[in-house]
Amino acid sequence: MPDKLDTTHVLMANELVLYRRERSTIWQCRYKVDGTWERATTKQRDLEKAKKAAKKLWVAAEVRKDQNLPVITRKFRHVAQLAIQRMKVELAAGRGKVSYVDYERVINDYLVPFFGNYSITSVDATALAQFGEWRVERMGKAPMQSTLMTQNAALNRVFDEAIERGFITPATRPELSNRGKESDRRPAFELEEVRAMRSNFDAWIQRGRTPGSRELRALLRDYVEVLLDTGARPGDELLNLKWKQVKFVMRPTATRTGATYEHDPSEPPDDPAEDYPVAMPQLQPHEHVTTDLGRSCLMVVDGKTGMREIAGMKETVNAFVRIIKRNYGIKNKATDPFKGVAMPTNDDYVFRTKDKSKPTSFQKMFESYLEEHGLLIDPATGKKRVFYSLRHTYATMALTHDVVPLETLRVQMGTSVAMIAKHYSHLKVRNTLDQLRRNETRRLLESGAAVDEMYKARPKKGRSARRATDAGNAHD
Repeated sequence: MPDKLDTTHVLMANELVLYRRERSTIWQCRYKVDGTWERATTKQRDLEKAKKAAKKLWVAAEVRKDQNLPVITRKFRHVAQLAIQRMKVELAAGRGKVSYVDYERVINDYLVPFFGNYSITSVDATALAQFGEWRVERMGKAPMQSTLMTQNAALNRVFDEAIERGFITPATRPELSNRGKESDRRPAFELEEVRAMRSNFDAWIQRGRTPGSRELRALLRDYVEVLLDTGARPGDELLNLKWKQVKFVMRPTATRTGATYEHDPSEPPDDPAEDYPVAMPQLQPHEHVTTDLGRSCLMVVDGKTGMREIAGMKETVNAFVRIIKRNYGIKNKATDPFKGVAMPTNDDYVFRTKDKSKPTSFQKMFESYLEEHGLLIDPATGKKRVFYSLRHTYATMALTHDVVPLETLRVQMGTSVAMIAKHYSHLKVRNTLDQLRRNETRRLLESGAAVDEMYKARPKKGRSARRATDAGNAHD
């Protein structure tokens, strides 16, 4: 058996080995932790100092293993684990973003499976190009630009962690490409289709085979109504909404009418002016008024872009009232203006059944409902409609029918003006005729007001003016 080289020293059998590479004066070490051999540099040229440094590295690795921390942190998978831990700490402290959940999923499902055994310093342009090819094969298609941006953001979190720990520098950080396939616009619903979708819900709910099925169908109807009324993102923004995050508002109004009393069927049957103060106009004989309590609500939702407050109008209030009646029952009408129900202010989630179960089959149920009524496939694009089609419908109608300013829409929908302009620039001119009529501008221009004296014609000065004067004198 040959003698071991003097450049190799076994400090602990099958546990810790000290060695020196050819043409190097720095001692390296190999140590086994949790059945895996790891390598590290002692940064020492002196043998005795290198032995002490190697033992410290091995002990530190064992401690990290016992604390469920990465054993060695220069491998991509270990840096990624530290990045995930940092995001969890920030979320727990209220400083994180909702998108951190997506980043963790991307790291675990895509980045670690490919880059896991890479050294963090080895992730370069070539490795990224190979990852791009592997990703297409794994996904079975080229990623959309939005998907690519999310994955790049997750990868940047890992690089941020590596820079924070001094493993790489900003100068050596790889550049990421955002050139993905342009996202396809989700198909919206036309006005007549929205009417059909809403009007068919009642009969469809009654056709449910069991009480539980009918209850879930009713909750789906309420969920759809709120999405159409608010433009909220489907999913966590509403499904994680709690009653204590909802504030109900009333702005009662009264309007004079010469007809008999007109009653809004969605309002209580009695005259609301009797119980709730309304600014009543002075009435002439035989005149009546129509009244509107102006019910609305404000909701604090936590979505993709963080916490924000959104507004819901009458349709949202009506949906919430139906949920409250099903889950909590009718309360003393005399003490509450919202159709005889007491609004909960507790930690209960809004979109739940009476037994507080979270719906898990909404998407499949929604598709079934649309298909049953001939609304599933958008005839213009041939694409299947999903819950996000309701958000797209909200934005389209707000822009084309309600002339909602882009800034107002940005706040309500939790997105940017640039994103709205990008996704809704396809709206055709014929859909915005009412906005382009400029009726108020035209009315002001044609009002017949007198032209200010300063804009009336005045004689020109100079030679032409003198010629005009001389001609007048000659005529005289």
